[in-house]
Amino acid sequence: MVLTSKIKSVDFFRKIPRDLTEASLSGAGLSIVAAVSMIFLFGMELHNYLAISTTTSVIVDQSSDSEFLYIGFNMSFPALSCEFASLDVNDVLGTNRLNITKTIRKYAIDKHLQAKGSEIDPLPVFTTIKHDEQKIDEAYGEGSVTLTVHNFERISRQHSILVVNFFAPWCHWSNLLKQSWEKAARTIRERHNPVTDGRILLGKVDCTKEPDLCTRHHVQGYPSIRIFRRGSDIKDAHGRAHDHESYYGNRDTYSLVEAMEHLLDSAKYSVEDNYGKAIIYAKRPAPREAGCRIEGFVRVKKVPGDIIVSARSESHSFDASRINMSHVINSFNFGKKVTPRMMSDLKRLRPYIESHDKLASKAYINFENRANVTIEHYLQVVKTEVMSSSHQLIEDYEYTAHSSLVNAVTIPVAKFHYEPSPMQILVTEDPKSFTHFVTNVCAIIGGIFTVVKILDSLLYNTVRAVRKIELGKDF
Repeated sequence: MVLTSKIKSVDFFRKIPRDLTEASLSGAGLSIVAAVSMIFLFGMELHNYLAISTTTSVIVDQSSDSEFLYIGFNMSFPALSCEFASLDVNDVLGTNRLNITKTIRKYAIDKHLQAKGSEIDPLPVFTTIKHDEQKIDEAYGEGSVTLTVHNFERISRQHSILVVNFFAPWCHWSNLLKQSWEKAARTIRERHNPVTDGRILLGKVDCTKEPDLCTRHHVQGYPSIRIFRRGSDIKDAHGRAHDHESYYGNRDTYSLVEAMEHLLDSAKYSVEDNYGKAIIYAKRPAPREAGCRIEGFVRVKKVPGDIIVSARSESHSFDASRINMSHVINSFNFGKKVTPRMMSDLKRLRPYIESHDKLASKAYINFENRANVTIEHYLQVVKTEVMSSSHQLIEDYEYTAHSSLVNAVTIPVAKFHYEPSPMQILVTEDPKSFTHFVTNVCAIIGGIFTVVKILDSLLYNTVRAVRKIELGKDF
């Protein structure tokens, strides 16, 4: 009993018997206000504890990928054929990569930007195209048939195979081909008389005189040699029929004649490239649509540079006034995207790591179809790194974009000039202390309880004093 009494003597919270206490209406009201305030402030403190707090700083880019930059894109060009569409990369350090194909995919698209058919496979690259020596030889004369918009369909139905040279008189490559083409046409006429045989005929179309006919067959580079088969019996790997094929092989008389003979045999054959290696003969289905969608990615050095989309060929010429580089950008982003798995682990940081694709779903159209117009985009890129409290690192890129249409000096292109910033933004998540949260909660409860108790005491004593005054009693 003595021990128990001694323990009770250190009680900080001595109790007053209920019989000696008095409940009041004002005290009840203040108690309700105190309880509501405690709950409200507790909720605010809990929300603040659960919310992330970050510190933002600007530092020199020292990330692990500081030397290289990943650029992904998906762009549609409704007036640029995949036959000649080329994506090139260059930078201020002298890097110059032309016609990238390893990480790029191309799909023919219609005027509604819908893909038609499978991916366009790149052809084997010839470093040079062989031509005949350019010496005057009048022995062969004109051997091919001149085709126009009025006789094209009729003549194409009369022969099983019609091979057509779409050319332009001002074109250097067309002039190199002219004599070889006429010689090959005469040779084929002698071997396979168009009247008695009728299986094959060589023709030509002057695209400066027949622009509608050339546009109908999506001819954008000169010369373009197209192979038309009656009945459209040419099928791709998926069994779909093609209207015609394009020939990309050598252009000397011997190679042209050999190609025509093999077409009659309906057999696949091969030629040797510039290194003596046998490859599948350089022909493939001609473009069935006028547009092209280019998607993929490139990995470049993290210095100012350009991504350029243009019509390019080492053995064709282009009429700059007829090249339209209008395009729609489906996506254009820097850096690798955050994986869904990482996003699920770091949902709290989502506001800081969402992508900032300023060019997505934007169209840049040469509405008036003006000649010689280049479309340029100037992109300033800044990297953001977000460090979570668990030391997980997420990298993101944000960029500003300014675009314009300018007059082209040579062939019109679509140019994306990117300029990475040497600085980066570092966002660090500040960890929250649980003990600090508990301390604040105790302070809220104790503080409100103390303040309300003081208010209750003041109110109670004030009311009591007023009543005594009314009764004429002294304090």
